[in-house]
Amino acid sequence: MTASTRRTVLSLYMRVFRIARTWQAQSGVANDTETERKYIIQEARSLFRQNQQLADPGSIKKCIEECEARIEIGLHYRNPYPRAKGRKLRAQQRLRKQAKPIYLQSHDET
Repeated sequence: MTASTRRTVLSLYMRVFRIARTWQAQSGVANDTETERKYIIQEARSLFRQNQQLADPGSIKKCIEECEARIEIGLHYRNPYPRAKGRKLRAQQRLRKQAKPIYLQSHDET
């Protein structure tokens, strides 16, 4: 891993923890806020540790892009959780697998 890539990854890691520290649940309930903060921290730790041994620059770049996408989507929709899969037709599920968004790639692997 190059120095600039390492700096980018550490910057993203710290950004996620800053977001978790200031996170407010959309419902405004203190218990929901605390639950969502814990989820953000737990999810970040598990995904960053899971990808800690990556050496391929292409894989690292995909993980960085996924992290940035999940951050932006979470902040935009004020929801830290990835979108849940609904009950859909098989053809739609097959198409969805083929066109999986970048922000959900590692979520299915955990």
